[in-house]
Amino acid sequence: MTTIDFGPRLIGTPTGRLRAAVLVKPTASLEHATPLPGEPGAVYARALEQHEILRKTLAYFGVETIVLEPRGEDPYETAVGDAAAVFEDGALIMRPSAMSRRGEADRLESEFSRLDVPIAGHIAAPGLLDGGDVLIVGDTAFVGVSARSNEIGRSGFATVARARGFDVVEVALAAGASALRSFASAVAHDTIVIAPDKVDAGAFAGFRTILLERGEERAAGVICLGEHHVIADVRYRTSLARMRKAGIVVEGIDLYDFEKVGTTPSLLALALKRD
Repeated sequence: MTTIDFGPRLIGTPTGRLRAAVLVKPTASLEHATPLPGEPGAVYARALEQHEILRKTLAYFGVETIVLEPRGEDPYETAVGDAAAVFEDGALIMRPSAMSRRGEADRLESEFSRLDVPIAGHIAAPGLLDGGDVLIVGDTAFVGVSARSNEIGRSGFATVARARGFDVVEVALAAGASALRSFASAVAHDTIVIAPDKVDAGAFAGFRTILLERGEERAAGVICLGEHHVIADVRYRTSLARMRKAGIVVEGIDLYDFEKVGTTPSLLALALKRD
């Protein structure tokens, strides 16, 4: 992987110790989001409480949290991980597939300017790519192939990633799978937790994989705090036990009102700095 000798150092290693992250508070419109089949609707007041617990948990482990207020009415604005992908030397601004979310990327770019975060590039029209479909592990950048992106967007990302020394591998997602990082997450430089029914497990050849069982697929959408250390939704007890058995330290917290509408922990925090 190419290293930089100037400017700020953002993501030193993709699974290095998390030092800073961006969060976006949920909006009341979360209650209008369509819940997953079999789930009740999200409750805004509880989502606010859960989001604050996430912030406090990150802070407890030494993560500087930059919490932004929502500016739109899209219920998924809190999934800030969709708006950008961060490399060692700058952030790549995405072009979300949902028209209602395009402004989120622009607003985040403005925040990056205020925070003195360099811009590594943009996914330009007519390209489409959500940051939740980008998973970087070691020297490999995986890109989910689904209805949330197009070939132009994926190619644009690949150009930026390869220029920084990453190999780029496309991963086919099952029909209806919302985001790659909801069903596959890096938990160490050589280890990925995945839901094999939702992603093409063969794409991760060469990596150690922790396979989760049916019914708990979104348990794979964890936040990596550092090597072998993650934050996960506590409701997925079987999968959390499986991760712990595999040597992963799991901090389980309640994020159920986000999970109800398909937003996993992995999308609620955008990693900004890692060792």
